Amino acid sequence: MFRKKFLDGIRRLYGKGLLDCRGPATDFSDPAWFEQVAAELSKKKWFVYAKPPFGGPAHVLRYLGRYTHRMAISNHRLTSLDGEKISFPWRDYAHGNKQRLMTLDAVEFLRRFFLHLLPLRFVRIRRYGLLSNRFRANSMPLARRLLTLEGRAPLSTANTAAHDAPLWHCPRCGGPMRVASRFTATELAFIRELDSS
Repeated sequence: MFRKKFLDGIRRLYGKGLLDCRGPATDFSDPAWFEQVAAELSKKKWFVYAKPPFGGPAHVLRYLGRYTHRMAISNHRLTSLDGEKISFPWRDYAHGNKQRLMTLDAVEFLRRFFLHLLPLRFVRIRRYGLLSNRFRANSMPLARRLLTLEGRAPLSTANTAAHDAPLWHCPRCGGPMRVASRFTATELAFIRELDSS
């Protein structure tokens, strides 16, 4: 099922001209060649490794941490290196999750290792939410203030000009009012999420 859906999607993208067939993929610019390769792939047996649903936030962080803060293979997994061949254990998920030993020549090992390096100007982690570049200047001071309200020790914050704001008058009673905070749309969204009343 996965194989069929994947190949159908690739064929649709190819038909619309949305696949980049330059550089190493130049051969695929020929529709006959592309269809021949797709037909060969549809005959092969595919082993799809799909994990069960995540078991909570801690599991998600542990899972993502493997990809964001580790290399493709760590040194302790390399069992032997003689200058020409490298051996390391790997898990064969297709055959009962058995651990096997793979030996590759150095050039092939490096080729596979470099497949895991990001292209120039790509980054592993994109900041979003509180840490996104666009909203960080406004959202981080808000987060620090909210943490202080919950009784946590405040982090170092920049002085805000909120206390120097001019007095306003309450539309209901006419009494003096001081603007304590001005909120952006992002800050308002955070406040709505935090307000459980």
